[in-house]
Amino acid sequence: QVQLVESGGDVVQPGGSLRLSCEASRSISSIYPMNWYRQSPGKQRELVATIAYSKTALTDSVRGRFTASEDTAKNTIYLDMSNLSAEDTAVYYCNAYHSGAYYWGQGTQVTVSS
Repeated sequence: QVQLVESGGDVVQPGGSLRLSCEASRSISSIYPMNWYRQSPGKQRELVATIAYSKTALTDSVRGRFTASEDTAKNTIYLDMSNLSAEDTAVYYCNAYHSGAYYWGQGTQVTVSS
């Protein structure tokens, strides 16, 4: 019912920046709130950011380095990441809520190394 596609993951050096995108199959205003999560090997998924109607909330560990935003015309939300460190290495997922259920994308890999 809701398809989500993340993109933008890459291998970057410490201190680098990336923009992640999540494109939805329908108007994002109909599937708020949307969230960014991440999952590192051996760990459970961690909530990173929440966005609804351009209002955002960020988890403490990324606040000041990451920002979440949206482009409703493109059915897309973004996660802008800066000053990346090895601790940010993870698969990043977006999800959305619709009609009592949550939907997940396939994830995009962010690797911070060298």
